[in-house]
Amino acid sequence: MKITTKINLITTAWILCVLIAVNTVVFFSFLNITVNMEDNTLFQKAGQLIKKLNQDDTPAAIKEKLTPYLTPHSFIRIIQPDGKIVNQVTNDTHLAAKIKPQFASEKGTERRAVRLKNQEEQIAIVRVPIQADGQITGTLEFGEKLTGLELGKDLLLSILIFCTILGAVLSLLGGRWLSNLIMRPISNMINTMEDIEQSGIPKKIVIQHETKDELQKLAVTFNRMIERLEANLEKQKQFISDASHELKTPLTVIKSYADLLLRRGTRNEEVAHDAIESIHSEATRIQRMTEKFLDLADTESGNLLETKSINLVALCENIRKQLKSAYKREIDLHCQKASITAIAEELKLKQAIIILIDNAIKYSSEKIDVYLEEKEEFMVIMVKDYGIGIPESEIVNIFERFYRVDKARSRETGGTGLGLSIAKNIMKQHHGEIKVKSTEGVGTEVELYLPKGNLPFK
Repeated sequence: MKITTKINLITTAWILCVLIAVNTVVFFSFLNITVNMEDNTLFQKAGQLIKKLNQDDTPAAIKEKLTPYLTPHSFIRIIQPDGKIVNQVTNDTHLAAKIKPQFASEKGTERRAVRLKNQEEQIAIVRVPIQADGQITGTLEFGEKLTGLELGKDLLLSILIFCTILGAVLSLLGGRWLSNLIMRPISNMINTMEDIEQSGIPKKIVIQHETKDELQKLAVTFNRMIERLEANLEKQKQFISDASHELKTPLTVIKSYADLLLRRGTRNEEVAHDAIESIHSEATRIQRMTEKFLDLADTESGNLLETKSINLVALCENIRKQLKSAYKREIDLHCQKASITAIAEELKLKQAIIILIDNAIKYSSEKIDVYLEEKEEFMVIMVKDYGIGIPESEIVNIFERFYRVDKARSRETGGTGLGLSIAKNIMKQHHGEIKVKSTEGVGTEVELYLPKGNLPFK
């Protein structure tokens, strides 16, 4: 069953239930109020009659006093304590015969349904005690057919039934309109998804009206998701293009020297040695680039980290010694404490720090400073160099894959342009952040913010 049909049926059923409940209350409230009004009218007549009656009145005089109070299809009786009728006047003998006399010592009302002329009629009866010298000497019984009540009840019932049917019809029409209104953006989304499935091209939902409701929010969220998907697809295309371009050059070099060896063989040892060295160099560069690709894929995969407590001072000191020995460069570590503990995955955090120091080595010739600082909510690892720096307009691009600030030195430095992307992903995995400050010709500061307790960086 379609959602629109379900909405239509549910809203109609709910409105019908409400209408039936309200109509029932209205119907019985009308009956109760009408009957109470009839009873009050009869009690008033009975009270007036009792005041006019005297003990010395003859039966003829009593009948004369009772008769003016008769209404159509009614009777008035005076009943003794033994249940015998002392006096009675009526304009409907058949009705009076149907109701047996009853003595009552207290004022009260009674409702009876009797069959008159092959149909059931409602009869209202009130009984009021007659007192003389402080004693109850009889009961005044007043009864009449509720003709107005029956007519009113039938008329009201017809109106309520008509209103219920009309409400059901209007509910069906309104439910159909409402369900179409609700489902329109969802239907647009389904159609858009089907178009995407068939064409393979991301497509946004066209929002025609600003309704500012949950459905518009759903459509906006969907469009935002499509935007991110398009951006990711564009990045994927760019990555494939850049990776192909990066691999094309070393492969061309390898193929050229391999062709040279095939043509000339190894008779010329000098030429063969140069060719083999070039092939080895370019193969090593491809290997390094492949390892960077794998590192980048690993940091973007969202794998869970194997975190533990790490002494950042000891970690940075080990890295400093290794790189200082390998590159023969002056690298200084600055820290006010002998031990700063953090929760992180040691290998990945070490990789991020090495990437920063390695970049500083490539793009500067003077010493490199590494600062460790513990703050209230996070630890900061800063790598500072005094090299060529980064133009302010280029800082926003340095985390993009294969991006290099100094294109002329890319081959000389051997960089792939993936290091900072990998470092950024590593910090994202640790719920941290990486920030860059740089002045062209002065130097660069790169800071790693590592939150305490692995909490998100604010």
